[in-house]
Amino acid sequence: MVRLISTYCLLLIFSLPSGAEETTRLKNIRVWAAPDNTRVVFDVTGPVSHKLELLSEPYRVVIDLQNTEPFAALPQPALGDGYVQDIRRGQHGDFLRVVLDLKKQARAKSFLLAPNKHYGHRLVVDVYDEKQEQAVKVEKAPAPGEYRDVVVAIDAGHGGEDPGAIGPRGTHEKKVVLQIAKKLADAINREAGMRAVLTRSGDYYLPLRKRIELARRHRADLFISLHADAFTNRRVRGSSVYVLSNRGASSEHARWLAERENASDLIGGVSLDDKDSLLASVLLDLSQTASLEASIDVAEKVLAGLKKVGTVHKPGVESAAFAVLKSPDIPSLLVEAAFISNPQEEKKLNSSAYQRKLASAVAAGVKRYFEDNAPEGTLLASRKRIVASRN
Repeated sequence: MVRLISTYCLLLIFSLPSGAEETTRLKNIRVWAAPDNTRVVFDVTGPVSHKLELLSEPYRVVIDLQNTEPFAALPQPALGDGYVQDIRRGQHGDFLRVVLDLKKQARAKSFLLAPNKHYGHRLVVDVYDEKQEQAVKVEKAPAPGEYRDVVVAIDAGHGGEDPGAIGPRGTHEKKVVLQIAKKLADAINREAGMRAVLTRSGDYYLPLRKRIELARRHRADLFISLHADAFTNRRVRGSSVYVLSNRGASSEHARWLAERENASDLIGGVSLDDKDSLLASVLLDLSQTASLEASIDVAEKVLAGLKKVGTVHKPGVESAAFAVLKSPDIPSLLVEAAFISNPQEEKKLNSSAYQRKLASAVAAGVKRYFEDNAPEGTLLASRKRIVASRN
């Protein structure tokens, strides 16, 4: 048997606090399969000392949990899981061994998470392939003389380990916004000359920066992040639409300038890595200003559509420093579909008919925007020119 132990998959041993010789209990194991990784979460009663090894022939990840009692049932990965084939366990002296049988060679890393409002102590193991992690199916650029579709990236917030807000009846934000996202994608795809892409298509978590990165890889012309708001006062209700605040834009401007050596093709194909600081700052500022103006324009049209569906929380477009809106080259907006903390709105968010109404309202606003602002080289822009020439 050959052992493959990667540099960061070497024995990862965490020190236990004093008095931690008491037995830790493994309460549950949860598996979240994303297209380019699988996350396995161990719910434990306290910080657990563990070690992780990546082995081959056959490929598997071995996690040893010291002074840990097992729980009754083991979950099994979904059939579509690209990495984990099977999960098994065994007791070895004073430690519990959990083995993830893999479908192929992969890498693995682990880390501990402290309790939050949804979960207690957790040990997280991520299984992934660095090469596959970068692979995203992207439509090729059209040939000369051909027209492309307008691309709308639709981002369902939260997912996997992160449920988002939870309604009075236990509705998870991550679930309803994914349902709305899929209906919005369907509505966009029914429009000739427009195409939707989803940042996530299932129940798994994506880091905020990766959501933006996926939109950029798909050459998106617009980024829409979908959420469901929550507040301590359950009577608060209504939809909201946000764009990036000036404060958020300023911080992002500074971040990109600091990393401009890695920011090639950031602003319309213009790399910043060979520009002096002043020129890079000016180019980035122009790109951000144009994107923010476009964001406000499309956000106003989307909000107008939502007003026809139901109550809106505020009469105008709002601004905030949401990290997911910080792409300097893609117009971006965040839609809070409703207050999931309001019992009546939670019920509506679970209604497929209401989800379709929301999706249709957002899609109508997007369509109205691109009818007037279709990017050059798109089918919508060519049709606009034809109509203009006839008039």
